[in-house]
Amino acid sequence: MKLKVYAYRSCDSCRKALKFLEQKGVACDVVPIRETPPSVGELQAMLRFQGGDLRKLFNTSGQDYRAMNLKEKLPSMSELEALELLSKNGNLVKRPFALSDTTGCVGFREEEWRQLL
Repeated sequence: MKLKVYAYRSCDSCRKALKFLEQKGVACDVVPIRETPPSVGELQAMLRFQGGDLRKLFNTSGQDYRAMNLKEKLPSMSELEALELLSKNGNLVKRPFALSDTTGCVGFREEEWRQLL
């Protein structure tokens, strides 16, 4: 399985996830999420893996999310508008964001990541 993990080095959840993968001997490509957010195509794939719930892709506790008032705006946005916004601002994307050809997880919950492997 080829795993790509979008992460932010100062994020505790990202560090925990990467340590978990290292302990399990899982090689992955780590991409800095702020500098290089996931593409619209990758976000669409993750959206399918997350059951179509757009909100799961957003870092709802982040400053950018609050500053942009996305709690109010997101329900009226089209899926494409939301994905394009995420693809342009890595701070808005829930992290860590782990994606392979067959599965994906956002956030770090160890049990979900076990299933990912």
